[in-house]
Amino acid sequence: MLTLENATVKDVPLILQLIRELAEYEKAADQAVAQEEDLRRDGFSDPPKFRVIIARWNGEPAGFALYLYHYSTWLGRPTLYLEDLFVRPQFRRLGIGRSMLTHLAKIALAEGCGRFEWQVLDWNRSAIDFYESLGATVMKEWLTLRLTGQALVALAGEPDHPATDGDPGHAR
Repeated sequence: MLTLENATVKDVPLILQLIRELAEYEKAADQAVAQEEDLRRDGFSDPPKFRVIIARWNGEPAGFALYLYHYSTWLGRPTLYLEDLFVRPQFRRLGIGRSMLTHLAKIALAEGCGRFEWQVLDWNRSAIDFYESLGATVMKEWLTLRLTGQALVALAGEPDHPATDGDPGHAR
């Protein structure tokens, strides 16, 4: 039996554990440097900077989806952006990922979003095939750009900013 729940602050330790499991799956465990206090501050403040859905299978934590909103200037409507979707290996092939995506699509429509977007690693062929089977389009002509650490501080012109504290350089 699958249940999907909006995470609460009491779920922060579980969310952090799932984030670390996802980072390990993506072969980037050393880059997952978020701490519980970061998640509490940013996910459970007013207004929250992100939201989380927890999937439970027969009461056991099976996975999570962390999402936020940004804005499409071309559509003049918000976009629901899925930052992370993860299902623990022992719970895969039970329809949990699809159920979370369906749930998020419903949220996107209820919130007046014109788009529902996410990224996938180019080596994750099974995920790409799955997403395409749902009707998603891989936007091959769009490249993700990122500034972190010293590059972000340098562009901002704020050399004394603490933004680089603990920065692994490539963290998601």
